Amino acid sequence: MELSGLVCAFLLAACCSRRAAGVPGEVEQPAPELVEVEVGGTALLKCGPSHSRSNFSHADWFSVHREKPTLIFRVRQGQGQSEPGEYQRRLSLQDRGTTLALAHVSPQDERIFLCQGKRPRSQEHRVQLRVYKAPEEPSIQVNALGISVNSKEPEEVATCVGRNGYPIPQVIWYKNGQPLKEEKNRVHIQSSQIVESSGLYTLQSVLKAQLVKEDKDAQFYCELSYRLPSGNHMKESREVTVPVFYPAEKVWLEVEPVGLLKEGDRVEIRCLADGNPPPHFSISKQNHSTREMEEQTTDDNGLLVLEPAQKEHSGLYECQGLDLETMASLLSDQQELLVNYVSAVRVSPAAPESQEGSSLTLTCEAESNQALQFRWLREKTGEVLEKGPVLQLHSLKREAGGGYRCVVSVPSVPGLNRTQLVNVAIFGSPWMTLRERKMWVKENGVLNLSCEASGHPRPAISWNVAGTASEQDQDPQTVRSTLNVLVTPELLETGAECVASNSLGKNRTVIFLELGSNRTAGPSTSTASPHARANSTSTERKLPEPESRGVAIVAVTVCVLVLAVLGAVLYFFYKKGKLPCGRSGKQEITLPPSRKSEFVVEVKSDKLPEEMGLLQGSNGDKRAPGDQGEKYIDLRH
Repeated sequence: MELSGLVCAFLLAACCSRRAAGVPGEVEQPAPELVEVEVGGTALLKCGPSHSRSNFSHADWFSVHREKPTLIFRVRQGQGQSEPGEYQRRLSLQDRGTTLALAHVSPQDERIFLCQGKRPRSQEHRVQLRVYKAPEEPSIQVNALGISVNSKEPEEVATCVGRNGYPIPQVIWYKNGQPLKEEKNRVHIQSSQIVESSGLYTLQSVLKAQLVKEDKDAQFYCELSYRLPSGNHMKESREVTVPVFYPAEKVWLEVEPVGLLKEGDRVEIRCLADGNPPPHFSISKQNHSTREMEEQTTDDNGLLVLEPAQKEHSGLYECQGLDLETMASLLSDQQELLVNYVSAVRVSPAAPESQEGSSLTLTCEAESNQALQFRWLREKTGEVLEKGPVLQLHSLKREAGGGYRCVVSVPSVPGLNRTQLVNVAIFGSPWMTLRERKMWVKENGVLNLSCEASGHPRPAISWNVAGTASEQDQDPQTVRSTLNVLVTPELLETGAECVASNSLGKNRTVIFLELGSNRTAGPSTSTASPHARANSTSTERKLPEPESRGVAIVAVTVCVLVLAVLGAVLYFFYKKGKLPCGRSGKQEITLPPSRKSEFVVEVKSDKLPEEMGLLQGSNGDKRAPGDQGEKYIDLRH
């Protein structure tokens, strides 16, 4: 045994000393030339160093796989020929036969290629071909089920996949921009790869970690590092956030909208917690009478909706959160909710009535938890009559009847207000818009006649012709009647008359109908509001339009001037004695016998009804039956 051991030691020492000193006849192989190319590109393999002047007109190329050379190409007298096999259709000569071009490079081509020159002496040149392929953009899949902070070991956070790369890329995981490293019981990275049929690699990396509550918003992503002939490169995935589950430590209430609340608002009271998932919520409100907290009805997310909010919703609220996993209960601080309000507005008297010339006092009342502001407005004009709860009306006229609105508002709470409308009734016989009206119609046509009247008590309207009548209340003291009739010769001759009456009197309007040949029948349903014009008796004529008043004044003026000139001419002839007037020898102006008694100059008053004053109804009319408010100058005597 000792002898054999000595022999082995001697042989080993001799071998080592021979290798160290060099053995004559043995040449150490130089490192192969490195050629890098991307998948799908063309690799240029030179048969010798670029500075070599050797003749490569006769050379053989070999593919070395698992240390076994295989002839793939021959060069004879500068002409190349491929050998049958996998490279037969992808090889060609370039640079006068000094370079072998390998097209459509694939990962399987990564190996050593050997070139053996034949002339002038045998020599070899080895080329190491390196193949590269950038992986696709990395995809990342987060653990949608989430991770509990109570887990005792690292849980899967996300999986990163990089497809079709060569060689295998490196993966680096990041959290909030900082690289993650393996850490016992805290961080674990597990990677694997799959070789595709194309020879490319698909890398899959799984990140496992033990997370804490502060990681609920952490951003995770992966990075693939790889090399190409142009240098080192990297690709990053998108950032993801993994659900982190942790118990709640605090619950609280939030109220929307923020700020002053008023009746009618939509108010949301929401219960919130700092746990994930949130605990089961319940909201309670303090009972004003018993001072006990009473649970309110909420949805599954702990939301209590008050719509519309009422003053009864004011009070103390609190939230309770119950963790269904640990059965731990948390209670929020109590929060007071104040809903500002204005009570229903009351006006006294509720149905005010008064006589013309008297006074009336209207009082407005309301309650609120804030200071109130009162205003009185005229309903039909919107004019502010009084700032304060009391409105005094003096020396009432019929025009003072109608609506008055009390507006109660809270200046400190924008939008909080209430109003109440009251109608003031002034006792009086019916007021009519018109006493006469002319309409152009077509015979045998259907016509709508309208008549409007106001008064207190509310008047009733009747017609003297047959037809279908309907009434509509314009306001508590005004009524409008519409009559649907057929235009007949009898109706054209007599016209139509509507009579408005109440317990204090009556009034009427006469509508004259005339056939219109070249005119279009006038609108039959247009009437003016009785409050906009003065009252009229049953014989009142149609009110002229504002434009016609000036024309009427000019016409009267012209008539007066004509009369004055006529009088001056008569006086001139009388002085000259050419006019046989007087007690002796007087001569009448020659007129036809039938016209002598009809020479009358008529001067009609052109004042509007508003200038003539309100005309009483038939019961209060003290005028003579024939008096129509007209003046005459009789020149017969």
